[in-house]
Amino acid sequence: MSIETSTTRVGDLSAYLARPAGGSGFGMLLLPMITGIGEQVRAWADELAGRGITTLTWDVFHGASTDNTSRDNLGEKLGELRDDVALAEQTALLDHLLGELGCTSAGVMGWCLGGRFALLFAARDQRVSGVVAYHPTIRVPAPPNHDLDTVALSTEITAPVLVSYPEADVVVSHETFGRLQAALQSRPRGATFSQHFPGAEHGFTDSSRHGTAVNAEAFALSWPQTLAFLDTLKG
Repeated sequence: MSIETSTTRVGDLSAYLARPAGGSGFGMLLLPMITGIGEQVRAWADELAGRGITTLTWDVFHGASTDNTSRDNLGEKLGELRDDVALAEQTALLDHLLGELGCTSAGVMGWCLGGRFALLFAARDQRVSGVVAYHPTIRVPAPPNHDLDTVALSTEITAPVLVSYPEADVVVSHETFGRLQAALQSRPRGATFSQHFPGAEHGFTDSSRHGTAVNAEAFALSWPQTLAFLDTLKG
């Protein structure tokens, strides 16, 4: 399937757009990890577009990514990110997917910091038809710029959720992920699918971590399941 890719403007925001030639009815809002819209995130967006999905990727750091900025500097920028500002930007992008881009339904998928925001966003905006949260970064205690309680708000998500957790995650404790699972499974509406990868590390989807075999194997197992989940959302 031929695809179209571009950096597009949505109001004051920049975003990476990848879609089948001529567009499609199903869309995904992609929320990157600390890399921003780096090469790997664009490759994922392109892959989904090749499967018939219109993808629009949030520009977390407004132009900065691993293409042009060190991870240390991106980490400093991450500490300046406020929940309400980020969610407002994501809402504008979903509006664009369901408006000008012509999608009739859309899900959200995020990795690390984006995994946390995928959960928060779906809790706030129930237009979302499905959620994929890869190793969501839910720190305890919460950093000063994390104004919203991800675990508590996850009970408000009405869409199906696929969440992945690496057992050797040193950022998110087993207890925290257990509370997230319990919150998601307490919902009266919306299925929960949980993936657990023994030995895998936080951020195992990041190709820079695939020199460690257990991370590469976790990603190789998880990604086809994610694609199958998205296929069910497309209908």
